[in-house]
Amino acid sequence: MSGLILSNVTKQFGTFKAVNDVSLSVPDGTFVCLLGPSGCGKTTLMRMIAGLDLPTTGSVALGGEDITQIPTHKRNLGMVFQSLALFPHLTVGENIAYALRIRGVDKADQKKRVDELLGMIHLSGFADRSVNKLSGGQRQRVAIARALAISPKLFLLDEPLSALDAKLREAMQVELRQLQQRLGITTIVVTHDQREAMTMADTVVVMNGGEIRQAAAPVDIYRRPADSFVADFIGSTNLIPFRADGRGQASIFGSAVDGFSLVGAKAGTISVRPEDVQIVTAEGSSVTGTVTFIRDLGGTVETFIEAGGQQIVAVSSPRTRPNVSIGQTVGLRFDPETSVVLAQ
Repeated sequence: MSGLILSNVTKQFGTFKAVNDVSLSVPDGTFVCLLGPSGCGKTTLMRMIAGLDLPTTGSVALGGEDITQIPTHKRNLGMVFQSLALFPHLTVGENIAYALRIRGVDKADQKKRVDELLGMIHLSGFADRSVNKLSGGQRQRVAIARALAISPKLFLLDEPLSALDAKLREAMQVELRQLQQRLGITTIVVTHDQREAMTMADTVVVMNGGEIRQAAAPVDIYRRPADSFVADFIGSTNLIPFRADGRGQASIFGSAVDGFSLVGAKAGTISVRPEDVQIVTAEGSSVTGTVTFIRDLGGTVETFIEAGGQQIVAVSSPRTRPNVSIGQTVGLRFDPETSVVLAQ
């Protein structure tokens, strides 16, 4: 297949494996987010894709060509770094045209491409402005336009929105995704922000310990996490341990719960998203707990319940808010259809 293909890529520093035997296929035109906590290997993987680091073992191919040993400047990549790395002594237009100028593109074509990109990023008329007089969001757009000026095969962004405030960051997430969809360019973004990944990506690649834990569409990552790490890292979840008898009948906090089974194993973990926890009356409920805290966030209401020595969080809308109070004993109901059994 065309696109980007990583084959058994490992990056080792001494005895430490920052990236360990990673294989990944990214079809042309796909938007991929490499997501994970600090130190998980996502930036190192990005640097190997960019050619800034060479793999210890494995290969990187783009468009059917092995580019593992090809220098960065010959890979036809567009890159945006966390620092943006704009040239402060150049104007907006000069920053965008920089890569074109060093490639020998004539000035008329440079201006045409700059004007085209400025229109695309909603900054028409800003060509002669100093980058020092731009807002954070405007500088971000200029960095993106500069990276796209050469019409790259692959667009790489390393934590591109982390320096922006929350509201602007969310707006830029939508803008960046819409721009990528218009251009159809294969894009890879490194981020530690799960909301950012869920907003923008066709495929989310969750990494930890230098390895890929799961690579799938955002909704699949959220609804069908591969393991406890993915379930806990993506969004909020309740990880509830249970035991099973020989027939697979599951018990949670010592009480049998219908609908959950783990045939062939003695124990496991259930991942239940807070919005899927139903608070009911304690009478007749197999799982009960005590309400310890209620947090009204306006659009949602979070209810914290202590059950079996563990905190369970239930989320509801203001309209469906349960009529409970702190200190009250309540029942908890988990729907097998929306819960995920994770084997140990």
